[in-house]
Amino acid sequence: MIKRKLIDGYPFVAYQPEEVSADEMKQRSLDFYTRLQERRSTRDFSDRPVPREVIESVIRTAATAPSGAHKQPWTFCVVENQDLKKVIREAAEKEEYESYTGRMPEEWLADLRPLQTDWQKPFLTTAPFLIVVFKKSYELKEDGRKGNVYYGSESCGLACGFLLAAIHQAGLAALTHTPSPMNFLSQLLKRPENEKPFLLIPVGYAAEDCWVPDLQRKALEEVSVWY
Repeated sequence: MIKRKLIDGYPFVAYQPEEVSADEMKQRSLDFYTRLQERRSTRDFSDRPVPREVIESVIRTAATAPSGAHKQPWTFCVVENQDLKKVIREAAEKEEYESYTGRMPEEWLADLRPLQTDWQKPFLTTAPFLIVVFKKSYELKEDGRKGNVYYGSESCGLACGFLLAAIHQAGLAALTHTPSPMNFLSQLLKRPENEKPFLLIPVGYAAEDCWVPDLQRKALEEVSVWY
């Protein structure tokens, strides 16, 4: 039975994370690391169908992320209509072509060469689902007034991290795609003025003949400092 009480008039519930032995804790943390270490950004997708319930579940998981003042300033728009995906691809490739042929400085292009990316984005029409994450810059209250949102970028970043982990755990592939600028997504998906595109994530099975760059992640001592 869940214990509840009011603190200064606000409802609270008792919370105690599951406690396990030190050995079990070590094993769980290692298992989770090992699982996520296998994750790769994928650009070669299969068009095999994915159950809609899986996408609903990974979004539910993403929405468990913490957020500033619990404002949950995100909207996950799922695109499965092939005609709409085609329009999104055309708009994204237009922006990407401009970026690759003029906007990006040479250092940026050089950094991308090991990844072998270019302005063409066929995964936007091949992947069965596109999840477009929108960040709310302010709330719209029922009476039409604007309400504050706190740490919107950080909150959406956390939610997207949860989302990518959930997608990988489900056995699917994903890509964090950021065509720049992304305003066309607001127009095509008819989002309200307080929502701005944050991330475009194709989701599906990896293609049978899928290749990803052989990249090495930084070692623990390169990404952590202990005091």
